[in-house]
Formats: sequence, C-alpha cells, structure tokens
Amino acid sequence: MSRALRWVGVALLLLLVLVGGAVALSWAPDRPVESLKARWAPPPSVFVPVAGMQVHLRDEGPRDDPLPIVLLHGTSASLHTWDGWAAELSKTRRVIRFDQPGFGLTGPFADGHYATGRYPGFVLAVLDALGVQRAVLAGNSFGGEVAWQTALAAPGRIDRLVLVDAAGYPLNPQSVPIGFRLARLPLLNRLFESVLPRGVIEASVRNVYGEPARVTPELVDRYYELTLREGNRAALAGRLRAWLPGAEAARIRELKLPTLILWGGRDRLLPPADGASFHADIAGSELVLFDALGHVPHEEDPAATVASVSKFVGDRH
Repeated sequence: MSRALRWVGVALLLLLVLVGGAVALSWAPDRPVESLKARWAPPPSVFVPVAGMQVHLRDEGPRDDPLPIVLLHGTSASLHTWDGWAAELSKTRRVIRFDQPGFGLTGPFADGHYATGRYPGFVLAVLDALGVQRAVLAGNSFGGEVAWQTALAAPGRIDRLVLVDAAGYPLNPQSVPIGFRLARLPLLNRLFESVLPRGVIEASVRNVYGEPARVTPELVDRYYELTLREGNRAALAGRLRAWLPGAEAARIRELKLPTLILWGGRDRLLPPADGASFHADIAGSELVLFDALGHVPHEEDPAATVASVSKFVGDRH
C-alpha cells in the first residue's frame, strides 16, 4: 500500500509540474495601453475623449464628405479589421472607424456594464464628438447588431446600413470559437485574465475564417496583443454575460432604410440562414453571399467584399 501511495504521490507531483509549466509558459498578464500604442496605433490613429474614455479612432478620406462611412467591428476585434475596406473606400469617401468599449485600445467601460443597448448611444456620442450629423453605418457581427440598433434609435442620423454577418437573431451556431467558450465559463474566465495561450487566440481566429490558411502570424499577433490590453479580458467576459442573442429580433422589421447585407457562406458562428432572415425582415434590402468566406468576410477578403459596398454607397452625395 505504501508503495502504491508513493506512486500516486509521484504522479500527482509530475502532474503539478506539468500544469505549473503550462501556466508559466502561458502566463500573460494585462498590458498597459501605452505599451501597445507604438505597434497598433501609429498615424492616422488618434485618441478622442468620449464619455470619459480615450477612444482609439481613425478618420480618413475627404473631410467634406457629407455622409461619412462609419465602420463598427465585432466582438474581440478592433478597428484594424477594416484596414482593407478603409484603404479602398477612403479614396473617395470619409471613413471613420474606432475601437468599441471593451475592445482594442479603447478599453473597458468604467462601470463594467456591457449590455448591447448602451452601445448605440456610444456610437452617437462618437459622431457628436466628430461633428458628424448623418452617416452610413456598417458593422460586422456584434458591430452589425450595434449598427442596426443605432439606426432604430436615431433614424434621422443613419442614411443607410451595411450589415456584415451581423448578430440579431437567436444563436444557432455550428461552431463557437474556443476563446468565446472559455470567456463564458465562470471559473476559467478569471484564470484567463492572467493566463492566455497564444494558441487559443489562433484557434479562435482560424475558426471564424472560411479559409483558415489565410490567417497569418501577424494577424494572430494583433488579436492576441489587443486582447491583453488592460481590462479587455474582463470586459469580454462581461460582454458575453450581458449579451441576450435575439432579444430585439422582432424590431428588425422596423428598419426602413436602404440596407446591404453581406454574408460569408462558411460562417459557422452566425450561419447564412441569419443573412436570409435579415433580407426577409428588411424590406428592399439586398443580400450578397460570399460562398468561400467565413464570419469576417470583410477582413478575410477585403477586395472581394468592398466592391459591393462601393457600389451601394456610391460617390459623395
């Protein structure tokens, strides 16, 4: 018996060593925002004070455009997700994009409350700070949900909508990124405020791409490092706890503005059926499906997806 107990003790010790080694290798405490600015906020990035926060923002293209295009990223993303679209659209249009609270370099809401319903007010506050009275609003995933809710909250200020694999209906996913699953677990989400294997981020990004081979090390670096921005991991957990998928779905039929719907045919988080539902619920909307792309088609293949947007928004009014 004593020999058996010794072997059990040795096995437990080895297990503790392995677990301790894994934690040490994955140790990733929060990073101060100042340490991330050099790489992720070079010009034309600026920080604009809004609602007591320093909002990381890029404002590009002709400033005399009477209808700027405003781009809203999704959960755990940042304004960089729109790099390809911004480069093309800003040739003729004013393009505004910013890190939403809880993500990127903007960082968390001070009060820690992340109900979707507070984000439209924040979007309008950013537009107020920039002196923008009316805009075209585009959003991906969670950002798409914020976009259409903003259009309902302030219909006089939104000229048209572009919804890119937008949230809005009850969830029926074929697959959920591992990072989102971990962030929803009450005990693990606290652990992951200090420990974050880079592989978790890579697996999550690859999960939302239609062609995972398009995911580059630099892309993973961006998602990983901005997730480590101080407060962002706690904010993600709070955001996912507060999210009630489909809670406002009945209101989508109230949208009465020109709407372009873009969807990745290989989106496993918000499947193409959701795009068809938006198309059915928004009278006069247009739906374009990209068969080979996933949940972030604008990021995965900007050139293919932005063409439809350029046609939809046209030249400056």
